Amino acid sequence: MEARQAVDAVYRAESRRVLATLIRLLGDFDRAEEALHDAFMAAVERWPRDGVPDNPRAWLVSTGRFKAIDAMRRRARFDAALGELATQIESATSDASAWDEDTVEDDRLRLIFTCCHPALTPDAQVALTLREVCGLTTEEIAHAFLTTPSTVAQRIVRAKAKIRDARIPYQVPARADIPARLDTVLHVVYLVFNEGYSASAGSSLTRHDLSAEAVRLGRLLAELLPEAEVIGLLALMLLHESRRAARTTESGELVLLDEQDRTRWSRKLIAEGCALVERALTGRRFGPYTLQAAIAAVHAEATTPAETDWEQIVGLYDVLLRADPSPVIELNRAAAVAMRDGPAAGLAIVDAILAHGDLDDYHLAHSARADLCRRLGRLADARGSYERALALTKQEPERRFLEKRLRELPIN
Repeated sequence: MEARQAVDAVYRAESRRVLATLIRLLGDFDRAEEALHDAFMAAVERWPRDGVPDNPRAWLVSTGRFKAIDAMRRRARFDAALGELATQIESATSDASAWDEDTVEDDRLRLIFTCCHPALTPDAQVALTLREVCGLTTEEIAHAFLTTPSTVAQRIVRAKAKIRDARIPYQVPARADIPARLDTVLHVVYLVFNEGYSASAGSSLTRHDLSAEAVRLGRLLAELLPEAEVIGLLALMLLHESRRAARTTESGELVLLDEQDRTRWSRKLIAEGCALVERALTGRRFGPYTLQAAIAAVHAEATTPAETDWEQIVGLYDVLLRADPSPVIELNRAAAVAMRDGPAAGLAIVDAILAHGDLDDYHLAHSARADLCRRLGRLADARGSYERALALTKQEPERRFLEKRLRELPIN
């Protein structure tokens, strides 16, 4: 029983590292996954009899490699090329020193960069990263993104085929290429976190399993590649995650930032996030994630809504807009301007954004306009914008919140 518990514990702690190394050694995702499975099956059989090895991870890599080569040779009678490939792999991977701790950490980076290769579609990058780097099942990924397991499985199969057919190298990019490639990796982690922090659709406002996986990925990246923007993204996720408990009522209803019980915010996560923001800002290459984290830190440091330094937040949004111009950032800045200068100033910016048409189908733009109109007493405009936002949102807690706002509007 103790040996089986040890196998389970090693699986939770080491399976993704073992898989990353097996992918490098065997040169194929599916072959490595089969080898990982065979290695753990062997552990279940042998460890109770022989004892847990001193270095379980190295044992699993060695066993998985052996099992894969043996399976390829058995299948060689149907495909001679497999026998030749098995001999090549055996010769090329015979040095066990290539499985040391530093190389394993490199393997994890290789896996992340491969799963997030720009040749893959964004959906495929997310699905493959969650499956291979995080170890989520296709069912768990499907549940998180409100799709079917078969759809997720197809994305993963196509992504692996693309990697194989396009001969995408399983490697960390050259130093000169890392900044551009890192942007894609960070974007995938950010997408995963956002879907967990504020689900795009469904019955729940948040999905803790997804945001937790994103934070885990962020911690791994910060450990393996401590660039300023990696640290900034981790800080941003931690600072947002610190507010999770206060973002909904016990019945799952949405609670806006200025109405949240700040005693429920995690001071531990806030302290860690703020320290990471300071660290990222000392780097020479900080960018949009670090600036967003700095904004989140200003919010986090205010113990009451009235203490929020809106002047500093607007200033940070000004810098962020220059670094990463986007209508969504303009919308967020408009909300901050409304808090600093009054709802009329914010509404003028929101109306200008909507006039451009970029956010016409973005429900948060219309709900922001509705709120500003409500605060100004423009009730007919508020009602129209709330109704437009309600027609666009696919998330049940947000729908209930907008319906409540509409019911609360006075009848003219």
